[in-house]
Parts: sequence; structure tokens; C-alpha cells
Amino acid sequence: MLLAKQRFVLDTTAFTDNQLREDYGEGELTKTVDVLLDLIARSRIKLNISCHMPPVTYKEFSDYMARYECPEEIMVKAETWIVKKTPNRYDTKIPSEIFYEYVQDMRERMNKGMRISESAVWEAAVESMVMLSRGEKKTDVEVEVIGKSITDFRKRYRAALRKGTLDSAPDLDVLLLAKELGAGVVAADEGIKVWGERLGLRFLSAKSFPKMLGEYLKYYE
Repeated sequence: MLLAKQRFVLDTTAFTDNQLREDYGEGELTKTVDVLLDLIARSRIKLNISCHMPPVTYKEFSDYMARYECPEEIMVKAETWIVKKTPNRYDTKIPSEIFYEYVQDMRERMNKGMRISESAVWEAAVESMVMLSRGEKKTDVEVEVIGKSITDFRKRYRAALRKGTLDSAPDLDVLLLAKELGAGVVAADEGIKVWGERLGLRFLSAKSFPKMLGEYLKYYE
């Protein structure tokens, strides 16, 4: 008997999350991806579960895997069992309230980023002036103050503007495709989780998705 079809749209983090490497790959990314693709293949054949990726997300995933010199046979599996589809960006309907909330959220983040920038400039300026007044060398000031300030600023700025929101085209395409297909979303990305749930989409964390497939298969096989 053919089971009712379930669809899931996968973000790159559905494969690359660090916890997955510990749970399924003994710390190795390529081994982890191989195990996950086997689960996806068996679920497609036996449970009528299909896994999708927008092309821009699949490119992000394949480029990431290439940096780890992923064996060709694993990428052949990915090509075979992951369905690539571009979301219909013109006809997929998103409530205007969601768009309003997103713009408001980004505005608040930009204001926070501006305050972080101002604070970083003042802190670096004051510390540099103090060191120079003590007769410290300019090169020492640049290394100890400016370099440290830039590193700290980047970390705080990234957290303020990117954490918990959609910050890339692949992230947005994942949600649009899931909305179009009536599919669940699988990711280890907080922004995808937050906005997917606001769109009323089913969300599964990257670490829970393979456990769910394994549980389904356990009772079928």
C-alpha cells in the first residue's frame, strides 16, 4: 500500500549541522551526509517521503561539500534523491502581516547595529588615546586596540543583524518552496525556524529529522 505523500524542504544545515556529524558520522561531514542520504533514499522508496531543495540552496550545499572533497558517489546520491525545484516566487502568497513584521524586525536590527558601531568606535578611540598618552607605539595600539575592536565588533554586529532572521536568498527560497508545496522545513538555522513557524510551516530541526525517518522505517521494515 502506498502511503500518503510527505514532502520536506531541506536547508544546507540539514546536512552540515555539527551535532549531526557527532551523531551519524563520527565527526566526519562526508560520512554524515552519506548516512543521511541513505535514510532519505529508503524513505522515498518505502514511505513515499520526498526531500526537496531550491537550486540556489542545492548549489550552496554542493559548493560546501566540494570544499570537503566529498566523494563523487555521495554527490551522485544527492543528485538522485534530492528533488531540485525553484519556488514559484510570483504566485506563492505570503500574508502582508508577515512582510510587515519582517521589515519591522530588520529596521530594529539595523538600529541595533548602528548603536553597536557607535559604541565600538568610541571604545576603540578612548582606549587608543589612553595608550598613546602613555607613550605606547602606534603599531602596538593598532594591534592591541584596533585589531581586537574590529574582531569584537564583527561578532556583535553579526549577532545583532543575522541571528534569528532570514539573511540570504537560499534561506528565503527554502521557505517559499515549502509554502508552495505544503511541505515541512528541515534546518538548523534559527532564522528559518522563526520565520517558518510564523508562516505556519511544519519545522523539524536538523538533528530530529533523521531520527524521525529512522522511527518511521523501523515500523515499516
